[in-house]
Amino acid sequence: MRVTPLHSWIAGKLGVSDTLLTRETIARYQLLKVQQTLELAVNRSLFYQKLLAGFRGKINKLADLKDLPFTTAEDIRKRPLHFLCVSQDEINRVVTLHSSGTTGEPKRLFFTKEDQELTVDFFRVGMSTLVGPGDRVLILLPGSRPGSVGDLLAKALERFGVNALPHGPVQDAGRTLRVVQEEGINALVGIPTQVLALARFKGAARSSIPLRLKSVLLSTDYVSQAIRRQLQLTWGCQVYAHYGMTEMGLGGGVECQARDGYHLREADLYFEIINPATLKPVEEGEEGEVVFTTLTRRGMPLIRYRTGDWARFMPGRCSCGTVLRRMGMVTGRVRGTVQLAGGSLTMGQLDEALFGVQSLLNFEASLSCSHGKDRLTISPIINSEFDDSICQEIRLALNTIPTIKRAVDSGNLEIDISRQPNHFTDTAAKRSIKDLRKG
Repeated sequence: MRVTPLHSWIAGKLGVSDTLLTRETIARYQLLKVQQTLELAVNRSLFYQKLLAGFRGKINKLADLKDLPFTTAEDIRKRPLHFLCVSQDEINRVVTLHSSGTTGEPKRLFFTKEDQELTVDFFRVGMSTLVGPGDRVLILLPGSRPGSVGDLLAKALERFGVNALPHGPVQDAGRTLRVVQEEGINALVGIPTQVLALARFKGAARSSIPLRLKSVLLSTDYVSQAIRRQLQLTWGCQVYAHYGMTEMGLGGGVECQARDGYHLREADLYFEIINPATLKPVEEGEEGEVVFTTLTRRGMPLIRYRTGDWARFMPGRCSCGTVLRRMGMVTGRVRGTVQLAGGSLTMGQLDEALFGVQSLLNFEASLSCSHGKDRLTISPIINSEFDDSICQEIRLALNTIPTIKRAVDSGNLEIDISRQPNHFTDTAAKRSIKDLRKG
């Protein structure tokens, strides 16, 4: 197993050799970059001039960041232009994000050409973990617009001799699979549920389409172990996970060959894990909300941005040998946990249980209340006939989740299974349980 290529990349950005990259050198670099980012934001951003009034010059160590206020998605929605630290003429890409389930203002994120170049460089290094010169990668992410994630990824791959074919999100599984075969594709990058649908697609003979893939990278949503196992079993390939969001500049962390946690983009981002209730940093290894500060972005720096993602820092070194921090798999959204009579329930728990059902391609989950009793509605998308046996299989899978079993056994929860039509969506939004009980 080779050390993650992010190790040498970050060492180079810090100006040290691979052997001299330590947690101490990384911390010194990050502190300097945090100080520079704060100075830029206070001097150029109308939002941070107001938010950080009185805090200038007080960051003498990284731990001091805990005394600074947070930035939220709502802040960006209300005053996106107030975050700018450059003239609008220098902005090369504007991304508008509409949050599912809301009718309010969308988030608008601004990036300079230099900001996007940082992302391309991260993609180039991160992708070298799973592909190399001569490989052919099909990109199943939005890529039709210059500066979109698929466009930046294609540019990154081409820089080290990889043939990149932007395809866009899966709309027709059969068509996409034909492209894979005709183009000699040996690696995929896509949304977890969409790639799973390719693996479970049944052709005219009602059998899976054989592919010769060496690797798959899953991104944009939570990566369940159930989906990872299915892809590895079907295609005999290595499955990697990437963590990122538009606010991070699209790239945040990627797995190495050990596939045991994300190695973080520590030269460009500083990460924290906080308790969302107390807003204080948690202990190493404890789960909490992911918070990040940009270190090298000029157009629209973000300071202590609350992602809403639930994860933890993994203690100890990775078996690949790097000193880079690892973050465990994101297990859900802070606001995505719903309460039942039997305890709490997350989309991650549903994913792990339900994606073991072989005919399932995707599903939606919602909670409602009728006559004083909770109702969990599962709307599955399947690749077979929808009959009582499928419903029973889904019910048995749900019964393996202790929270659901306790709530059902106590008479406080009933299960409803209602099939969805087979369809694909081009959204990269993270899936969540829709709680309709609040009206």
